[in-house]
Amino acid sequence: MKGIVLAGGSGSRLSPLTDVLSKHLLPIYNKPMIYYPISVLQKSGIREILIISTQNHIEMYRDLLNSENFQDVDFSYCIQENPNGLPEAFILGKDFIGSDDVALILGDNLFIGDEVSFEINKISDFTGGVIFGKRVEDPERFGVAFLDEMGGLKRIEEKPKNPESNIAVVGLYVYDSSVVNRSQKLTPSERGELEISDLNNDYLKDGELRLIQLGDSTEWLDTGTFDSLLDAGIMVRRKVHEGHFRI
Repeated sequence: MKGIVLAGGSGSRLSPLTDVLSKHLLPIYNKPMIYYPISVLQKSGIREILIISTQNHIEMYRDLLNSENFQDVDFSYCIQENPNGLPEAFILGKDFIGSDDVALILGDNLFIGDEVSFEINKISDFTGGVIFGKRVEDPERFGVAFLDEMGGLKRIEEKPKNPESNIAVVGLYVYDSSVVNRSQKLTPSERGELEISDLNNDYLKDGELRLIQLGDSTEWLDTGTFDSLLDAGIMVRRKVHEGHFRI
C-alpha cells in the first residue's frame, strides 16, 4: 500500500500565519503539522508517500522531509495548481499509485492514538474502499455517514444542514487502485470541486465501501482554525508529557 498526504490549499482561515508559510508546516506543539499525518502512514507500514501541495510550498516540503526525520520513507512530490477537491489527489497521483492500494490522509488532520494505524495495518488484498468515522457534536461541518437499521453504511452526505447522524467521516481514506478511474469520472459539485463524498458513494453503490468507526481511544482534530490549532498543541503537549504519544 502507498500513501498520499494532501497538503494543498491556501489556509486562508489561518491568515496571517499562512501568508508566507504553508498551513501544514505550522507547529503542533513541538513538530510541524505535516509530521502527524505522515507518522500515521508510517506506523501503518507505508513506506512510499506522495506529498501534494502548491507551487509556492512544494520546495519547503522537499527541504523538510529529505532530512533525517523519516529515513525509512521514500517521498515523492506533486504540485496541485488549484484546490479542485480531494479526489483530484488520485488523478494527480495516478502514476504514483499504479496498481497499488492507496491511503489518503489530509495534512491538517491529527489522530492521537494507535487505533487508526492498527486498522490500516489489517487492510490487505482488498477490493473497494474503507472510510473512518468518528462521532462528533457538530457533524454539519463534515461529510456525514448515515447507517441503516442494521447498522450498515447507507449513504454519505457532504456537510448536511440538519444531519440525522453524528458520525463524521474523518480525513483518512483507503481505496483500491480503481480509485483513479472512479475519480476521473466524477463531475464537479455546485462548489466547483470534485467531492470525496461522491467518490465514496460511487464505491457504496457497488457494495464496495466499508466504514470503520473510531472509538474513544482515538482523538481526532481538524486543525484548520486558530482555536483547533491551539487545542491540538495543548492536547499533544499533555499526551507527550504523560508518555502516551510520540512521533
